Amino acid sequence: MSISTLLGKKIGMTQVYDAQNVLVPVTVVEAGPCPVVQIKTTQVDGYNAVQLGFSKQKSKNASKAEKNHAAKAGLEDAPRVLSEVRLTEASTLKIGDILTVADFTEGQLVDVIGVTKGKGFQGVVKRFRVGGGPATHGSMFHRRIGSIGMRQTPGRVWKNQAMPGHMGQLRVTQQNLLVVKILPEKNILLVKGAIPGANGDDVIVRTAIKGQPKKA
Repeated sequence: MSISTLLGKKIGMTQVYDAQNVLVPVTVVEAGPCPVVQIKTTQVDGYNAVQLGFSKQKSKNASKAEKNHAAKAGLEDAPRVLSEVRLTEASTLKIGDILTVADFTEGQLVDVIGVTKGKGFQGVVKRFRVGGGPATHGSMFHRRIGSIGMRQTPGRVWKNQAMPGHMGQLRVTQQNLLVVKILPEKNILLVKGAIPGANGDDVIVRTAIKGQPKKA
């Protein structure tokens, strides 16, 4: 199974009717077009990978190094986003090739990688859904963590103990999402369900690694 990957942007959520006239909630993803900016090989770089670009940035915002890097790939404008896709074997792609949503098909499963929304510093009730203390009788102990130690044995706090701290803003892979519809003229993928991040955030869409629909 060949794995296709595109860089894209989360547009938002909506709902569409499928072939069985069932209303399906979908996330609209603008995926590609992604030019191949650089190809890395085991002989030169120690590993096989393809560097893809997505979206254009204004010339005044691009550094000289970014402009020269894009010029080597035959691009007029430097991409706003650059990301590498690891390969296990030699790729048939060449520098300057353009990848589009045509690499995907309706009905297949994809993985979507993104960064979740940041929630800032949060307590354990919101961050880990800890039950908290009694809500009545003047306990004055409602949304705290409670005891985290175990007296003499083991005499320390366990690793991974739920504690207050920074919540969200983590790289997350949402696996096995169904491609409901493809709009190639608009570079749009309609993916069933929700994906990480806020509207306008950058995402990576790839062929699902762990599963595909079984053929009848």
